[in-house]
Amino acid sequence: MPLTKVTEGARAILRSIEGGRELRGRLAALGLLPGTELEVIQNSGHGPFVVAVKGSRIVIGRGMASRIAVE
Repeated sequence: MPLTKVTEGARAILRSIEGGRELRGRLAALGLLPGTELEVIQNSGHGPFVVAVKGSRIVIGRGMASRIAVE
């Protein structure tokens, strides 16, 4: 399921990134790699998407979040 479907406060495991090399590289630089556990901090249905990864908060756009597959 896409990361955008995860509710605030829930945890998920990143399984894959559906995008090109540039998107995968940008997300990898932020610590978003397959197998990483993340927690959704903010998902209001519009605006920025905030996740916590390894003790850091990361803000990504909804378009990017929709390309991240989690379970």
